[in-house]
Amino acid sequence: MSEDLYFCAMSTEEKNELKKSSFAEAMRYIDNAKETLHKAKRQGKYYSDVKYVRTASGTAYSGMLLALDTLMRIRNIKRPAKSRKSIDWYRDQLRKMDWKLLNEVNSAYDILHLLGYYEGHTNAEVINTGIDSAVFVIKKIKPVVN
Repeated sequence: MSEDLYFCAMSTEEKNELKKSSFAEAMRYIDNAKETLHKAKRQGKYYSDVKYVRTASGTAYSGMLLALDTLMRIRNIKRPAKSRKSIDWYRDQLRKMDWKLLNEVNSAYDILHLLGYYEGHTNAEVINTGIDSAVFVIKKIKPVVN
């Protein structure tokens, strides 16, 4: 599929179908992340198995990115041609459209990607706050129900 066809204007019906499939897939990521956290065995304020926390954090973050990609596609925002998308690219786009959404993306990035995935942070409240931020972002593409 060519870049131009991928980012052509979509009808409202096409947008809603894209939202429907992407929302379901992104929420599946969140469900998988929660199942994985359950395997991490919470003991008091902390999860006891960092491997599962890292996996769950990465999975939830990936679900959020899927939702962001869908949002950009719906808004007909082209991805960078010669490089990978970075968190900075998403931030630049969100600064132009929705500061509250940008704050939630920043929170999910800091908690899930940096603290949970890279650093192996195991504080359950912190990780769950990151997942809540990811879900907030995902809900921005929730389809309209007739």
